[in-house]
Amino acid sequence: MSPNANDLDAELAASLDGDFSSRYADVNGVRLHYVIGGQGEPLVLLPGWPETWWEYRKVMPALAERYRVIAVDIRGMGGSEKPTSGFEKKNMALDIRELARHLGYEKINIAGHGIGAMVAFSFANTHPEATEKVAILNTTHIDESYYDFSMVPRPDHQGPHRWWLAFHQVRELPEQLLADGRYRYLIDYMFNLSLVNPDSITSEVRDVYTRAYSSPAAIRAAQGWFQAYQQDIEDFLSYDKVTAPMLGLAYGTFFDYMKQVLPTQGTDVRMAEIKNTRNYLVEEQPEAVTEELLAFFG
Repeated sequence: MSPNANDLDAELAASLDGDFSSRYADVNGVRLHYVIGGQGEPLVLLPGWPETWWEYRKVMPALAERYRVIAVDIRGMGGSEKPTSGFEKKNMALDIRELARHLGYEKINIAGHGIGAMVAFSFANTHPEATEKVAILNTTHIDESYYDFSMVPRPDHQGPHRWWLAFHQVRELPEQLLADGRYRYLIDYMFNLSLVNPDSITSEVRDVYTRAYSSPAAIRAAQGWFQAYQQDIEDFLSYDKVTAPMLGLAYGTFFDYMKQVLPTQGTDVRMAEIKNTRNYLVEEQPEAVTEELLAFFG
């Protein structure tokens, strides 16, 4: 990671209300980057792909009025180290457990979106003693149903066709195709596919994400999250129900899906629908997400 990337994260953190700062910690064999600010009980925020901690920029100041907010670039993301292994979500949950200990916390609140939601779910399942409450944003943990996704969608398929799951399973080729700034095409595709209002993620914000994902090491690390899916499924099959209070936030048809699935995966589950959005609900409906998180974490 270049010094310019360090400087950018520090600059972005300082631009937020709430006295946020950009920091690093060596935990579980990996160097993690995180942004921290506010006062109160710890609330860890884990981003999704293709974003970084900056995904939470619109909600962090309001949350920091009541919590010690810690937005983390998960293993392989943004300012964090990009190793060649360790991308199983169970191991990435251990990254977060060790980061919490590094910061002096034996118990945390945790929320995650996308890949970060899978890590948050794994955290709550494998470290129940360290979990106060957990919020799952728009992504359930991967399970055996992923093996049934069609490579070629039928004419009546409602979409989206998740071709990128198979794309990221391929070794080396994505690094060649997406290097030299071409990752921006994938970022624009994913956002435009899953936003009601594409302008809610501006070109300047997309530039931040493009810079974070454009190096060969960053592309390879992002693939690692997807290439660990087979082990993630095996780990999921061994999990018990989450015993900490769990909130599911989603939109539309996926809200209906999560409303059916999450209660089978936890003992104390509540759901809330975020309207007028799709996958990137934190970016597109930050006020509604903030309201639900404040009400849930209390």
